[in-house]
Amino acid sequence: MTVTVEAGAPLRPDAAAALSYRERNARLRAASPAEAAPELAEISAAVRRDILTTIQSAGMGHVGGDLSVTDLLVTALWGTLRMHPAEPGHPQRDRFVLSKGHCAAALYSTLASCGFFPRTRLSDFMAPLSPLNGHPARLKVPGVETSTGPLGHGLPVATGCALGARLRGETWRTVVVLGDGEMQEGSNWEAAMTAAHYGLGNLTAVVDRNRLQQGARTEDTKALEPLDAKWSSFGWEVRVIDGHDHRAIKEAYAPSATGRPVAVVAATVKGKGVSFMEDRVEWHHKVPTDEQVRLALEELNR
Repeated sequence: MTVTVEAGAPLRPDAAAALSYRERNARLRAASPAEAAPELAEISAAVRRDILTTIQSAGMGHVGGDLSVTDLLVTALWGTLRMHPAEPGHPQRDRFVLSKGHCAAALYSTLASCGFFPRTRLSDFMAPLSPLNGHPARLKVPGVETSTGPLGHGLPVATGCALGARLRGETWRTVVVLGDGEMQEGSNWEAAMTAAHYGLGNLTAVVDRNRLQQGARTEDTKALEPLDAKWSSFGWEVRVIDGHDHRAIKEAYAPSATGRPVAVVAATVKGKGVSFMEDRVEWHHKVPTDEQVRLALEELNR
């Protein structure tokens, strides 16, 4: 008998995948960055493949940013944070926020890989009544900590999460990933000032620094450099890394060494992993053809 799942049906954890994740997550968190990096790279390649087929199925999405942020998401959820896919609301979970909510396909593909919901549901992306909206919704998708989409909201919410942990005497951490064009929003700098004021060493903000935004390069739109010095001037501990080097990413996700909040400026490439998409502004929200998806999957399968 064939069971058909309606696109609007609620998402439930994939029990088998969640169990596998729990064991693998514990091992990868305990492993050194050098030991964990090859396995994290394999997971990232699989997530990139899911991103492409998910966007292909929907005929909509933001593939360039999805591919640039993948390694940051995978290393956070698989190799750094304590997550509980079988119990998404677990009180001792670490908190993860994707502030650049338009890259929902990357987040959904990563969450599905962890077992928050079955991978088969990725085909519902952006379908009518689907919980897998074009921007993540907290009340619809397990593993989504807060609804995001309007830029400049994720870091303020994450700052509140980190402050909440402090007030409750809890040990869980908060990681938030932002787009670099998003750093042109003033709300981020208000939150950065607040986090430094309260010494929120349990907060890590990661900037997906691919240097491209919707229609142009960030430096042509509104210059951000020197971005690392800006974070430092706001009182943050700053780490500048290659955002596609899983060893460097896992090292950068280490807890604060100073008691201050940590800012990771991760140099990335828009469209990473697919040669004809890399560093091309038109792939901010261009949808690949079936032939382009075929070629891209060939590259990602090498």
